Amino acid sequence: MNVATTFQEHSLEAQREAFARSPFLAMPLAGIIAWSLIGVAGYMLPTGLAIWALFIGTGAIFSLGLLVAKFTGEDLLGKTRKGNEFDRLFMGGVLMSWLVFAIAVPFLRAEPSSLPLTVGILAGLMWIPFGWIVRHPVGLFHAVTRTVLVLAAWYLWPEQRFVVIPAVIVAVYFASIAMLVARWKKMA
Repeated sequence: MNVATTFQEHSLEAQREAFARSPFLAMPLAGIIAWSLIGVAGYMLPTGLAIWALFIGTGAIFSLGLLVAKFTGEDLLGKTRKGNEFDRLFMGGVLMSWLVFAIAVPFLRAEPSSLPLTVGILAGLMWIPFGWIVRHPVGLFHAVTRTVLVLAAWYLWPEQRFVVIPAVIVAVYFASIAMLVARWKKMA
């Protein structure tokens, strides 16, 4: 679709179908890049600098996703779907992910190693509404698997939380991308 479409007169169902016509690979690819770098920083840097790497890395995922979208051909900002309510809902999910830092920061102050746990889980919750929008189990899979595995990693490897938790998140992203690719192939 090269010409921007206005969806104000379209039903919510038509808007939902228009939103769902995308492979949705840009954001998870950006997540893989960011969380991989966060894990490397967690391995190489002292905790104080690893904390900064985690904040900067997770804060950059959406911008990185916009860059990756240029290569995947995705329209993350909904420029070709003007007025689509599901683009607004998706952006609300992105905003929700940024707002969770208000929960992560107080826990960070009490326990610095809590940051990969809190951000790792809270930022993954936006996958639930995404999965509902596109009518695919990838959203529930990603959010639930990520939550369970991040929590397990936090307890099992207390000395390596800034390395193991990012690795777990990257692995979940890879599995989610495989599901998204299968979804896309089925749609084609």
